[in-house]
Amino acid sequence: MDEFDDIRPYRDDEVGPAVAALADDPAFVAFGARFAVPALGPGLRTLLHPLIRRLIKRQARRLDSVDDLQQLVGRYLRLLLRVTSDGMTVRGLDVLDPSQPYLFISNHRDIVLDPTLLNYALWLEGHATTQVAIGDNLLGTGYRCDLMRLNKAFVVYRDVSGAKAALSAMRQTSSYMRTVLEAGESVWIAQRQGRSKDGVDRTEPALLKMLHLAYRSETRSVGEWLRRVRLAPVSISYEIDPCAPIKARELYYRDTQGRYDKDPEEDAESIERGIAGFKGRIHVHVSPPVEGDYADADELARHLDHRIVSNLVDYPTHHHARSGGDGDLSGASPRTRETFLGDLAACPEEYRPYFLLQYANQVEHKRTLETAKANAAPVGRCGDRNAAPTARPFVRRPT
Repeated sequence: MDEFDDIRPYRDDEVGPAVAALADDPAFVAFGARFAVPALGPGLRTLLHPLIRRLIKRQARRLDSVDDLQQLVGRYLRLLLRVTSDGMTVRGLDVLDPSQPYLFISNHRDIVLDPTLLNYALWLEGHATTQVAIGDNLLGTGYRCDLMRLNKAFVVYRDVSGAKAALSAMRQTSSYMRTVLEAGESVWIAQRQGRSKDGVDRTEPALLKMLHLAYRSETRSVGEWLRRVRLAPVSISYEIDPCAPIKARELYYRDTQGRYDKDPEEDAESIERGIAGFKGRIHVHVSPPVEGDYADADELARHLDHRIVSNLVDYPTHHHARSGGDGDLSGASPRTRETFLGDLAACPEEYRPYFLLQYANQVEHKRTLETAKANAAPVGRCGDRNAAPTARPFVRRPT
């Protein structure tokens, strides 16, 4: 048994059988029906389950590889974005060498869409798509796990008990990612464990330390490690977050009760909302790989924060929220205005400040980091002009 068999994505010869097995999973067929015919009620959709099952099995017979499946996913995404967005723009792919693998690290707003949109952008430009790091808490079991692993996702074990087990899991993840990169394949990972719920995108130094584990005995400095992995920051911006109402509820309870008990099906709901919900405009910005040396993971994390946050797009929804809901949404499309204001109005009154906070904090955090950079010494501690001291972002609490 391969040492990575329990975490790796499905291989080419496993794709067809895995898709065929999904056709026999009633939960997956129901999931497919919700996306294929969302306008129909649950009762009518159920009548279509046998047809959808046959279509899935027919498609499975045509799939001989992961690339075949991703071609199919790419075509579906093109149609999906026409319906659920005002378009996606991409910048920065021209800085990438298609012959080289990269370790992409991005902000994390949506469970599935963040890596999917990066891969879609890469696919459109003829680049190879990435393998995707997904926490075991999100993969779960059943069809969601199969879908993710079919789309080049590998498992990052987080739900482990004890320091020894946690270290072993981190070493396995780091070793696997090194193996993938050295085989010439790119990898995507989020800058933090869990999505940003409050609109503040911040890189976890502990995650960077985990990534470095497999290289620690061979690289003497952070800069030397960076030259090995080609760490490329990615900034993903959404004009509308379909999951903002769910996040507002969590923020409200954490702020007022000190805790939030997540429903077991909440992640599944967030996945479906993120895919099917209207997102307004979307922008994916890929920065050149990070170069230079850094004293430690904390300094590198600060630099990544600046690179990622500075390239986010602040849309009218973000500025409207920053004004406390009194701003101008005239720069947004009619559908965006209707969706944003409708989502806000649908929130219970006590959740609404937390809904606005998510959008407002993107602008506030960017300004905080820009101010910190402007006030920093011209040259960072290790000679990097982009280095900036730690800055606590402004987070406007509801009153």
